[in-house]
Amino acid sequence: MTGNREPRDAPCPRDGSRREFLKNLGVGGVATIAGTGVALAAPNLGGDALADAWSDFFQDHYQRMTPEELANALARIERRARRRFGVDIRCEDTPPLDGVVFGYALNISKCRGYRECVEGCVRENNPGRDSQVQYIRVLEIDRGTMNLEGSDHYYDPETVPRPGKFYLPVQCMQCDDPPCVKSCPVEATWKEPDGIVVIDYDWCIGCRYCMAACPYWARHFNWTDPWIPPAEINPVTNYLGNRPRAKGVTEKCHFCTQRTRKGRQPACQEACPTGARIFGNLLDPTSEIRYVLENKTVFRLKEELGTDPKFWYFTD
Repeated sequence: MTGNREPRDAPCPRDGSRREFLKNLGVGGVATIAGTGVALAAPNLGGDALADAWSDFFQDHYQRMTPEELANALARIERRARRRFGVDIRCEDTPPLDGVVFGYALNISKCRGYRECVEGCVRENNPGRDSQVQYIRVLEIDRGTMNLEGSDHYYDPETVPRPGKFYLPVQCMQCDDPPCVKSCPVEATWKEPDGIVVIDYDWCIGCRYCMAACPYWARHFNWTDPWIPPAEINPVTNYLGNRPRAKGVTEKCHFCTQRTRKGRQPACQEACPTGARIFGNLLDPTSEIRYVLENKTVFRLKEELGTDPKFWYFTD
């Protein structure tokens, strides 16, 4: 179950006051916060829902959970999805693969601005439909420039590509030195051995420091309780990936952990009709992405910031 996960004693400092606060609540219908005289009612739930709610309060950080604790957390996620959406999902913990560091390359010459990568990502990764959260944004830019700030994120012509324009998809760059990780005060986000920057949604406190720190507009905050029509839910989910999220947490692209850690391509790569997207193992000298990096003139966005993205762009 644990595979290549970080050691259980890896440092993951947590806001101790919150942990003690929750311990002081007890498990009764109404608990009193020690030393304050303030009473707090338990959630107005019944049966499994009540038990799951209280278990969630005491759930440890992903990197510190035992295999049994993690199995219980996965079961709670599945039960909540059944209660909330009326569908059965399967939530797994898929560890990083040995000898794999993922990277992405995108051929700008082939991108036509169709946004099918965006649609494929939404279908796969269960973002809230009401909030319009999308991990990928495709920028329409005037040819001859590279003005990201002046690009059009919301272009909507009858047909694309438009004359005089080119298209630049951006998403989480899975940085080797991610500023979002450094900015998180509770270590709810970190970089895995395969290079994917992940989020423990149950540990996120919603401060949005990571959003402010990211120079690529790659993180998104759930202002509302994300709703997905039951018929559109992807039932194959991953703890650190596309499982249903809650209101008040951030989320982002995770290179489709539920797919790529099983040897599949990310949904955006499969959805691209022009072959612009190339994904693979940077440690494999025979991989297509290694060929691109070794034989094409590539560049990375905002490379001067020193974040060392694992997402490259090139042209024919």
